[in-house]
Amino acid sequence: MKPRYLYPKDYYADPSANVFNGKLYVYPSHDWEAGAAFDDDGGHFQMKDYHVISMEDVENGEITDHGMILHVDQVKWAEKQMWDNDVVEKDGKYYLIFSAKDYNGVFHLGVAIADKPEGPFIPQEHPIRGSFSIDPSVFKDDDGHIYTYFGGLWGGQLQWYQAPQKLVKEGIDLGPAADKKTQLFAPADIPALSSFVVKMSDDVLQFAEAPRSVLVLDKDGQPLKAGDPHRFFEASWMHKYNGKYYFSYSTGDSHMLCYAIGDNPYGPFTYQGVILDPVVGWTTHHSIVQYKGEWFLFYHDCVPSNDITHLRSLKVQRLFYNEDGTIQKVVNE
Repeated sequence: MKPRYLYPKDYYADPSANVFNGKLYVYPSHDWEAGAAFDDDGGHFQMKDYHVISMEDVENGEITDHGMILHVDQVKWAEKQMWDNDVVEKDGKYYLIFSAKDYNGVFHLGVAIADKPEGPFIPQEHPIRGSFSIDPSVFKDDDGHIYTYFGGLWGGQLQWYQAPQKLVKEGIDLGPAADKKTQLFAPADIPALSSFVVKMSDDVLQFAEAPRSVLVLDKDGQPLKAGDPHRFFEASWMHKYNGKYYFSYSTGDSHMLCYAIGDNPYGPFTYQGVILDPVVGWTTHHSIVQYKGEWFLFYHDCVPSNDITHLRSLKVQRLFYNEDGTIQKVVNE
């Protein structure tokens, strides 16, 4: 199939695709023209609510928008910028894990609960304790354990939460690692900052442990470096294929969608390659899901809006695996 725009009537981005009750649901962020000035920290992305769309025929079927499922005004702790989200089911309840800025300008993850995939979702009064950064992807393993992958650099504030140690290279003191944007101006050969993974509590409302770094290694078993164009930037996603764990992510400023494979939900993961070259707009945010025996890649670009205001539109196309389990690179046409 050629890439299909899913819902041209509105601007949606950051699609998280899930299959519930035999139907495919996509939970995106909701772009709108807020009039905010463009900046490197994503200040122009002022999303204020979430919708959900569903379909039963990905290639040709009707796409249903079920309307708003959560608004920032319903979330006591959140002020603005409801960015990426994902949904997981447990014991007949649906848990929306989302990211938003609090009134101090800091991103946290929150939880909202619904009785059905279409919502509406009722938010918890407080964010997840100890949560930070953006782009949650929620993965339910075969044993029922639920994991959240999250993190994003620059506007995603991931670099604020590193251990407060000095980074010194060749006599140059780079300052505390938690300083904003430290890594982005650091020597290219220091280890890249990584996303995080954390097991959720049984009630899916809190972290059950301290978040762990998601380590992506090169073919020689060494961590990807800060100067590697394939290192993590944002948009974590986890899926499973033939018993292996596939961690995929956006490289952000180099705009590629890359993936790595591991043997368990925590990793480490070995870098494999690029799934999708840069799209028009910021950034190559995605999800991967199997539905009715086929695999699909959901993502977005800014072609319909001419990238003038960075308004994004959802797309989908099929995804294929090679015999050795590697993913065939796709083309955004």
